[in-house]
Amino acid sequence: QTQLVDSGGGSVQAGGSLRLSCAASGGTLSTYVMGWFRQVPGKEREFVAAITWSGGSTYYADSVKGRFTISRDNAKNTAYLQMNSLKPEDTAVYYCVADEALAVVVTTTLASYWGQGTQVTVSS
Repeated sequence: QTQLVDSGGGSVQAGGSLRLSCAASGGTLSTYVMGWFRQVPGKEREFVAAITWSGGSTYYADSVKGRFTISRDNAKNTAYLQMNSLKPEDTAVYYCVADEALAVVVTTTLASYWGQGTQVTVSS
């Protein structure tokens, strides 16, 4: 059974940076679209970013464009989310996801695989 393990969250001040990692175990996700969602208590999960299996195309929510960068290393079965210029409104639990279909990752919360989540807290 393939599992995703998120890591790299923490507490930073506004303007700081964090790098999240998502490692897949129990199987390879090199042909899957990978992405990141985030959720604030009391709100729905929100799409953040996605990357195609080859890494050739990336997609971002408007709220993070220009500040966040998604990447992947298929040899390591790992995806990353580099977050720069963090703002207090970026505070959330961040989840890694993976699915065979790009549309599922970008437009729904129905991806086949989800990580356990990692907390990101940005203070002003």
